[in-house]
Amino acid sequence: MTGLEHAIQGLREALDAPRRQHMWRWLVRHRMAAVKDALAPEGTRGGDAWLASRELTLHRERDSLIRRLTELGPAVLESDDVDTVRGELTKLVGALERYRQRLNDLVYDSVSLELGGSE
Repeated sequence: MTGLEHAIQGLREALDAPRRQHMWRWLVRHRMAAVKDALAPEGTRGGDAWLASRELTLHRERDSLIRRLTELGPAVLESDDVDTVRGELTKLVGALERYRQRLNDLVYDSVSLELGGSE
């Protein structure tokens, strides 16, 4: 399990934990920070030109996910409507999973090209 996968799983588990107001809020906020940290080190691989546009798209998507995490951070601690915040974070976890899968697909495609592909 990669760092990003582990961080996403941790956030998912925190969202499913019983909501005892302050404890739940701090646990979720801590797990959000772990996801943000796991997203941050993603850098450009540089390499195959045919993968460059997909890589650029993934960088934009990663930046958007980091922005959403940053915007939702204060709401987790301050919002009176915990269920709405939890719903938004659940949607964000889905987006994070899709991002992670596309990232894995990009890595797989670059490795399969290096090894000679499927031919």
